[in-house]
Amino acid sequence: MRPAYHWPDPDRDYANGAFIPQGADYPARWAEAAGRFRTDQGDRAELDLPYGPGARQRLDLFLPETTPRGVVVFVHGGYWHLFSKAHWSHLAAGPLARGFAVAMPGYTLAPAARLAEITTEIAKACWFVGTRVPGPMVVTGHSAGGHLAARMGCTDLAVPVSRVVPISPLTELGPLIATGMNQTLRIDAAEAASESPARLALRQDVAAHVWVGAAERPAFLWQARVLAEEWDCPWTADPARHHFDVIDGMEDPASPLCAALLDGL
Repeated sequence: MRPAYHWPDPDRDYANGAFIPQGADYPARWAEAAGRFRTDQGDRAELDLPYGPGARQRLDLFLPETTPRGVVVFVHGGYWHLFSKAHWSHLAAGPLARGFAVAMPGYTLAPAARLAEITTEIAKACWFVGTRVPGPMVVTGHSAGGHLAARMGCTDLAVPVSRVVPISPLTELGPLIATGMNQTLRIDAAEAASESPARLALRQDVAAHVWVGAAERPAFLWQARVLAEEWDCPWTADPARHHFDVIDGMEDPASPLCAALLDGL
């Protein structure tokens, strides 16, 4: 059931599943597809590689059949407090078919970690991936993972990344302070300032392309547009895509999303 309409209503603004047909079914479908994909990869899947001492500081690395042309790092979403790397393995299919390795890091979830700590973990994961796979690194991610992907391109961090492609990212964290889930996230004004990519500059040596579904909640369209304007970078509203299927293009090497990730590298 969709939440009742009240204005302003930050919780309704950032609700996704209630506005997507059969929205509650997606996590189980993702997990099933991801499990099948990992099994099918055999020894080209290196699972649970530690990049740090924490229990969730592990990543899965999927290798193409030939020497990798580079690597795509995909950071999962879930508002920083839900899901795991194990839900998304199948999204590696598109980059793998184009000859790129794909790394999928886990990270410590809120409330056990603050957003700034999660950002640091993903930066460590990227450095670790860079020691395993040479060549250009593209960091992408979905929703909260889109926030973390964007953070890897900001001037306050030194991460060996060539391009960031945040998908349906959360880029201005101020509005989330008023949501009920902030009891878990604990974002305050200081962290909103230091962790909002839209308030930070993009490094000059990093390319960026913001991706969002054209059929997403207005708040997510706004979040994507704000980052693209602040960074003066391209952005794409993928026709007819909503928050849960906007990532599907990662499975198809010929998709416009895979082109945004990998063309020119």
